[in-house]
Amino acid sequence: MSTEENKGMIHRFWNEVSKGNLDIWDELCAPGYIYHGPAGDMTREQSKQHAAGILSTFSDFKCTIYDIVAEGDRVANRYIMRGTHQGAYGGIAPTGKQVEISGIEIDRIADGKFAETWGISDTFVLMRQLGTFSQ
Repeated sequence: MSTEENKGMIHRFWNEVSKGNLDIWDELCAPGYIYHGPAGDMTREQSKQHAAGILSTFSDFKCTIYDIVAEGDRVANRYIMRGTHQGAYGGIAPTGKQVEISGIEIDRIADGKFAETWGISDTFVLMRQLGTFSQ
């Protein structure tokens, strides 16, 4: 696939997740997909279930991509996720607060599917927005 097609996969993925479409994992992620994050590695199914929890916790979830760079089989994107805290998160009862969290991911694409993702998001800022840390 071309770098432009790889970038298009990122846009499509986040657009579908923002609509609540979790089936996008099965469509765009290889069966052996691994998400590498600060809390450890997750399989395709584990990352899909993690996303389901995020979507049920933060109503009106939306992800907006601000930068995207591709070279070869890698695509990096910088994004901001937004939503309203309507469900328990990390032991924090729903606050009804609107939150924003920024993150960066690097994806490796093989045979037209996501093979691996390395991601990190600013959960400290999220926790501060939820009132667990003072400024």
